[in-house]
Amino acid sequence: MPAGNSKKEVRWSEAETDEFAPLLSDKEFHRLSSLIYDIWGINLPPPKKTMVSSRLRKRLKALRHPSFQTYLDYVLSPAGRQQEWSHLIDAVSTNKTDFFREKVHFDFLSRNLLPRLAHDLRQSAGRILRVWSAGCSSGQEPYTLAMVLAEYQNQNPWFSFAITATDINNQVLEEAIRGTYDDEILNPVPKFLLCKYFMKGKGNQAGYHRVVPELRQRICFQRVNLMDGNFGFKSAFNVIFCRNVIIYFDQQTQRQLFHKFYSNLSPNGFLFLGHSENLHGMEDKFVKVASSVYQCKK
Repeated sequence: MPAGNSKKEVRWSEAETDEFAPLLSDKEFHRLSSLIYDIWGINLPPPKKTMVSSRLRKRLKALRHPSFQTYLDYVLSPAGRQQEWSHLIDAVSTNKTDFFREKVHFDFLSRNLLPRLAHDLRQSAGRILRVWSAGCSSGQEPYTLAMVLAEYQNQNPWFSFAITATDINNQVLEEAIRGTYDDEILNPVPKFLLCKYFMKGKGNQAGYHRVVPELRQRICFQRVNLMDGNFGFKSAFNVIFCRNVIIYFDQQTQRQLFHKFYSNLSPNGFLFLGHSENLHGMEDKFVKVASSVYQCKK
């Protein structure tokens, strides 16, 4: 029985319904949402209570907690901090992504930015293009980037690139590292790229494709909390993709994150945001060059 749990044992039915499941009170939700905001910067307003309650009931069941109160006591205990925090953020974080999502960004990268960036890098002997996919979820974005960059490299053999892909959610990072996707998920991938960069599953893997090893090896996946003070990257990035992530942060947290991105971009580097996101209030650091694409001023 986990630390912080009472001796009372709750009987969980396989046919569990909301009627008999533990309830998350407003006070408990406030306590929980405050913790999540303080540690991970994710803003969970009151309308999210039902969603949070539903997702966390699986954790209560797994740990045999009879109530959210005992679960919260455990989460805030030394043992809970070590053993449960990663499960907590995995449960409440949202991970919506697709291959070639907001395709106009990848078109702009390949047609407008890559020739310019590659030219500048070629003048600096031995340098490579460094790209960061922040909030990479289950890997569709960094693998899309890898295909776009690999295609450019095929036409320009001297060109080289490296991709760092990060997320706070351990579960989706494991999926991303495996690089195996249901055929339906791969619908947005052009057929010639699918044939070139994916292996078709056979036997019990029928209906799936896996990214070829040569492409998987071009991406370094790692767990990063965007609220950490120092990400620990050794070199600056030429391009950062952080799309449809900051919508979960409040304005103050967004500004803090933008300053961190600025610090981790190379001079005149580029930041890509989601189409519903913007950099209002950061005009002294960035200039808009296309829809949801910004270049840093340094």
